[in-house]
Amino acid sequence: MTAADPRAVVDLLGVLAYAELTAFDRLAEDARMAPTLDGRAALARMAAAEMDHHDRLAARLTELGADPATAMAPFVPALDGFHEGTRPRTWLEGLVKAYVGDGLAADFYREIAGSLPEPDRSLILDVLADTGHADFAVREVRAAIAAQQALAGRLALWGRRLVGEAISQSQAVIAEREGLVGLIVAGTGDLTGIARLVDRITAAHTERMRTLGLNP
Repeated sequence: MTAADPRAVVDLLGVLAYAELTAFDRLAEDARMAPTLDGRAALARMAAAEMDHHDRLAARLTELGADPATAMAPFVPALDGFHEGTRPRTWLEGLVKAYVGDGLAADFYREIAGSLPEPDRSLILDVLADTGHADFAVREVRAAIAAQQALAGRLALWGRRLVGEAISQSQAVIAEREGLVGLIVAGTGDLTGIARLVDRITAAHTERMRTLGLNP
């Protein structure tokens, strides 16, 4: 791996650190909508894992000589805007958002991280790994649809809306820092590579929707 622009690395760590912090907030809030204590506990554990991820990213920023709060600040409007515009109204909408919306964002950041040298590459890939969202969300959503088939259409519409909002959010994040564009180009090679990246992310989203039992 060739050396990456240090400022771009700080930007990527900063946006991810804030994403993990907001993930903690959202999961803790969504846990209170859980219909069972088991479900509430499951989301609380996921929230705790997200906070651990945030702390690890913040520690790495400090190692690089960056102030974590300063590194996160440029990305607050874009990420807060996304979450305010996609606030789930129900327990199931929250699970779909965690699985589909967050999964798409993770795919995007994982692709960017692929061009980084160590230790940042491994750190980012590790914090983007599933913390139990996937299996739990799939079980809960599929069970709910089996019990009430009418939910499938509404949740499918919600999933499609999340994708559109997530893409807009990613574009807003990239627009904040030129260095992130450089990381994307470094990871994909050229505009053709970027097109293939979009195809891979879209295919992964389609597969997630089908896994939930929803039409993409």
